[in-house]
Amino acid sequence: MDKNKKSEILSWIKIVVSAFVVALVINNFIIVKAEVPTGSMENTVMTHDQIVGYRLAYLFSTPKRGDIIMFPFPDDESTNYLKRIIGLPGEVIEIIDGKVYINGNTEPLKEDYLKEEPKGSYGPYTVPEDSYFMMGDNRNSSLDSRVWEHPFVKKKKIIGKAVFRYSPKIGFIE
Repeated sequence: MDKNKKSEILSWIKIVVSAFVVALVINNFIIVKAEVPTGSMENTVMTHDQIVGYRLAYLFSTPKRGDIIMFPFPDDESTNYLKRIIGLPGEVIEIIDGKVYINGNTEPLKEDYLKEEPKGSYGPYTVPEDSYFMMGDNRNSSLDSRVWEHPFVKKKKIIGKAVFRYSPKIGFIE
């Protein structure tokens, strides 16, 4: 084999290895991919949607009410969940006739993203420091902080913020 051919092959090997390393770094440290297994977040995210989360979303900022995050289920960390942040650290959350009230406010939380009119009363829950109270958008079919044995998600357990859906539809998640 002549010297030019060897050089070309070596060049291609370097490109392939470099691409593999870059993909590995992106997949393990920057993004997280998941398939949504249930309808608990409908109509925002549908069953079987393929989504991408951004692992570095909260590196220099704090999670906000309304963010949709990925995290290990507090009652069984072998399973990852996707829910919306409703309660922030230090807040008192109470659900009365399906409406969310924060810190005793007489006006319920405005939630235009809900699939249908929620039912039920729960709480009050006092959210610990550095933790969050999570709920699904399809409240009548969501197992979330209202019913979990360990109802809060610690900030350090957040895997990423859900930002993009790539299958079957394509678009940003809000």
